Amino acid sequence: MTEPLRLERTFDASAEEIFDAWTNPLVLVRWWAAFPDWDSPGAEVDLRVGGRYRLQMHDPQTDEVVVVVGEYREIDRPHRLVYTWSYEGEEHESLVTVDFTQRGERTTVVLVHTGLPSDESRRRHDEGWRGTFDNLKRRVLDDKQRH
Repeated sequence: MTEPLRLERTFDASAEEIFDAWTNPLVLVRWWAAFPDWDSPGAEVDLRVGGRYRLQMHDPQTDEVVVVVGEYREIDRPHRLVYTWSYEGEEHESLVTVDFTQRGERTTVVLVHTGLPSDESRRRHDEGWRGTFDNLKRRVLDDKQRH
């Protein structure tokens, strides 16, 4: 296994808003994609400890749909989410922990992804998580501020 992947980003939104963006299927389909030109054709969320999720990302260049599945291990609204992570049809499972810390009207999100199988996998996930964070800001939070 590789060293954990850790990303931190601060958003102009409340912890409740960011937590909801991470857990509400209607909001997830607006931003859940690893690259700026990708989209999300579907999100299923059973938000309870032991509940499962299924998130889809669509690459319009290849028409491939990447599906991530897992199980919620810890839910502390709006402070923390912990869930397993694997690609549908693959056996390898890793773990994602997301902490949401609100200071004033801003929220810092710290994501730690552990158990990635290789340096290449860690590099790809780093790129993908950075892209999803960018999409969250651009497609959900910036849209909110414009309206």
